Amino acid sequence: MLAFWGSVLALFVSVLLLVFAAAPYYRKYIAGGVCKSTAKLNGKVVVITGANAGIGKETAKDFAGRGARVILACRDMAKAETAACEIRSKTGNQQVIARKLDLANTKSIREFAENFLKEEKELHILINNAGVMLHPYSKTADGFEMHFSVNYLGHFLLTFLLLERLKQSAPGRIVNVSSLAHHGGRIRFHDLQGEKCYNRALAYCHSKLANILFTRELARRLQGTDITVNAVYPGIVSTELTRHSPVLDTLRKSVPFLLKTPPEGAQTSVYCAVAEELESVTGKYFRKATLL
Repeated sequence: MLAFWGSVLALFVSVLLLVFAAAPYYRKYIAGGVCKSTAKLNGKVVVITGANAGIGKETAKDFAGRGARVILACRDMAKAETAACEIRSKTGNQQVIARKLDLANTKSIREFAENFLKEEKELHILINNAGVMLHPYSKTADGFEMHFSVNYLGHFLLTFLLLERLKQSAPGRIVNVSSLAHHGGRIRFHDLQGEKCYNRALAYCHSKLANILFTRELARRLQGTDITVNAVYPGIVSTELTRHSPVLDTLRKSVPFLLKTPPEGAQTSVYCAVAEELESVTGKYFRKATLL
């Protein structure tokens, strides 16, 4: 019996040592690629949705460090102002501004765009980053299912309203944050608002597929305008996106080493927005700061 338990203990210790030995390699794989571009963005104007936390905030911080004028377009203004203040303090760039934008409300989107066009004469980079995941079924004030509205329709409208300013300021770039979950998505034209059948995980997948299709079609329509449009998969990142799932949120907080950090997750968005070698690349899908 002692020999048996001794073998069990030896096996356990061996597995534990293997895990510790493999941990650095696993972390390197999970972290993914790093944007190595040193491009400066002085004089450039950037809009990032959902930039008060997570990868949006880290993307904003990177751009601010490169000298850009960065607009944090966020629903929660208290958090947005706090994020803007922190970024200004850390980068020394005072051109980091918080503006109200609720992607679940078309009136708010139109007001944001109207005010932006009055205040800003140029726009060079648009990062459609904000999103919701696993949200319980609900409709926006305009009658749209929440995932479809925030992740896709809201960004579609925002991009449309700002497109002429992007063209006038060309060259410019649009980056749509999507997800590998798009593989599980379908565009269910007979039930776009999930009124007949709703699964919140699939609703997220559907909206992310819409992001991919939007990216490809917009890139096609913008050929010859010097505006590029690409989609990115940031990876599985430890952010507040899991807040609507107690199970996933608990796992995220319990095993953070299994996930990307927000700065790691922001790398692909940054890469697609600033890398010199991508100045004419459009309609593509990237992950780990590389082409998927």
